[in-house]
Amino acid sequence: MTTPVCTSASAAAAPGRQAVPHARIGSHGTTPAYPSFASYVRARQPVLLRAARSLTANPCDAEDLLQTALAKTYVAWERIEDQRALDGYVRRALLNTRTSQWRKRRVDEFACDELPEPEPLPGDDDPAERQALHDAMWRAVMKLPARQRAMVVLRYYEDLSEAQTAEVLGVSVGTVKSAVSRALGKLREDPELDRAR
Repeated sequence: MTTPVCTSASAAAAPGRQAVPHARIGSHGTTPAYPSFASYVRARQPVLLRAARSLTANPCDAEDLLQTALAKTYVAWERIEDQRALDGYVRRALLNTRTSQWRKRRVDEFACDELPEPEPLPGDDDPAERQALHDAMWRAVMKLPARQRAMVVLRYYEDLSEAQTAEVLGVSVGTVKSAVSRALGKLREDPELDRAR
């Protein structure tokens, strides 16, 4: 059974992209042009993959990087005279490929005088304050009786209508209206929410 030099989720995710056929060991039952290349890859793949992973944080990108470096090595295979220098050649190909990728990505970044951040909306408060209010609200909801709490959660957290809430809980719409009204009254009186506002 033959195995690919490296498999990549990103290669599978990009249907228009063709894998480099030279970087596979015996793919589709064919014998590679250089059996010594296939043997080298089989023997050194784990070590080379570790080197690729040290250059990028994403394991799939590391596999793609290694496949590209092995394709470059395959093309130069006949010109490499010292077989003991193969690891160094592949590592250099890894590094050069990664540097090229990094430089291409840098082109998309432009320096500007102002940060491209959205202007805060009127009344848009501090995120820490919003989180504190959210936490206080959740603690207040948890103090409600179970039935009222369920109705409040379904109506306002799950965004169900009164009819949908009534259907989920097996009660009438009037029951939902009155229970939610009582629950909101209790929430308005909660001292913790008063302090958080």
